[in-house]
Amino acid sequence: MIVMDESGEQNPYLLGVHAPVHDEITAENLTVVGEIPADLNGVYLRNGPNPRFSMKGRYHWFDGDGMIHAMHFENGRARYRNRFVRTRAFLAEDSGLRWTGVMENPKGNPFGNTHGLNLKDSANTDLTYHRGRVLATWYLCGQPYSIDPLSLETLGAETFLDTLTGDFMAHPKLDERTGELFFFDYGPRPPYLSYGVVGASGKVEHSVDIDLPGPRLPHDMAITERYAVLMDLPLYQDLDAARQGRYKLTFDRELPARFGVIPRRGREIRWFEAKPCYIYHVVNAWEEGDEIVMDVCRVGRPAPSGTGSPLIRMLSYLKLDARLHRYRFDLATGTTSEGPVDGDRNTEFPSIDARAVGRPTRYAYNVSVKDADVNLFDGLVRYDTKAGSVQEYFYGEHRYGSEAPFAPRDGSAGEDDGYLVTFVTDEREGASEVQILDASDITKGPIARVLLPVRVPLGFHATWVRPDQLRNSG
Repeated sequence: MIVMDESGEQNPYLLGVHAPVHDEITAENLTVVGEIPADLNGVYLRNGPNPRFSMKGRYHWFDGDGMIHAMHFENGRARYRNRFVRTRAFLAEDSGLRWTGVMENPKGNPFGNTHGLNLKDSANTDLTYHRGRVLATWYLCGQPYSIDPLSLETLGAETFLDTLTGDFMAHPKLDERTGELFFFDYGPRPPYLSYGVVGASGKVEHSVDIDLPGPRLPHDMAITERYAVLMDLPLYQDLDAARQGRYKLTFDRELPARFGVIPRRGREIRWFEAKPCYIYHVVNAWEEGDEIVMDVCRVGRPAPSGTGSPLIRMLSYLKLDARLHRYRFDLATGTTSEGPVDGDRNTEFPSIDARAVGRPTRYAYNVSVKDADVNLFDGLVRYDTKAGSVQEYFYGEHRYGSEAPFAPRDGSAGEDDGYLVTFVTDEREGASEVQILDASDITKGPIARVLLPVRVPLGFHATWVRPDQLRNSG
């Protein structure tokens, strides 16, 4: 078991609930506490970093190989499966090649992404359903990998019928009503940002370069019925440090946050300015008259604040401190208004009803971030942004969960008519389970708990694949 990187320091992202697992298994006939709802059918899949080998140098949480953990619910039964994402780099490591990570000079690495960013593309970040497959994606823009949602077999790099010419972001947006998939690509050299649309045909049907003043680190985007929203945020890599082979981020409080509104298939972008910040994740966006409304998890202090060893600085950089925040971009006047929806709770990794992306939504399901040196998700928070109310559910002492996607019940009629599903791991016992909660009232706690024979490490993003979507796979 890996417990430290080659620096010799005990790295907390290799210990406890973050420690990697090494075996790929399939488990059925699982013990259930309570009763799995008969109208909960589909697959819950969650991605995350899970290093097979020690890094060359210091390990960063974002460096690990992608591993997908999945729970398939069908007719009141559950089956667990986990598999690595077999990326190009993963397969190359079978022959003995090794990469350094984000914390080290990448110049000696075997290969990277198409922009020449010589880091290991591990497809460890998000999962998005698209045309019968699930796309596993990487946070710094890389190749999306197609995954079978039931077997978790890696079907290969997704090229969108050989029309993808660059890289692909971590969090693409699927409009289920049109079948379009919206994405961006970014890199350290011009063009610093490009925007694209995969049509219902499965091909990239539209792409345009976006003019930026320099390289940036955008992570997410939004769509509405007629527009896409891109970001130019004042967090970027220090170029002098990069030339010396060091990874250092700069947050420039003298620069505004800028949000670019572009018609879905358009080429002209309009920029709206707001207070400086960083945004990892968008909740949703939609149109109200002449305004675009966008809810996000806003980070006000994204740059590392700690001093000391590289490990201490990394822990400071990774620590999430976000608040639910709403922007309004007035297309008639060109002005921005903004303010907190919840200025108190540190919540992130938001989930909504995927059927309503780009349309008005009322509910958001976020993870609660514990105040700790490492990222630990100690509960769930349900926001009703129309009523202005909040529900909370906490897992209990030393128990931590995952992003909890909304799983509509069979015949679901609305965005809280269903369930939330999440992996939960007990730090003391090293045991994991899947919890199922009623999305309309999470305060009641789990309806059912499915006990797992293996530990599931904490990870990144998750998705829910419905039975009608599963019928399109294969």
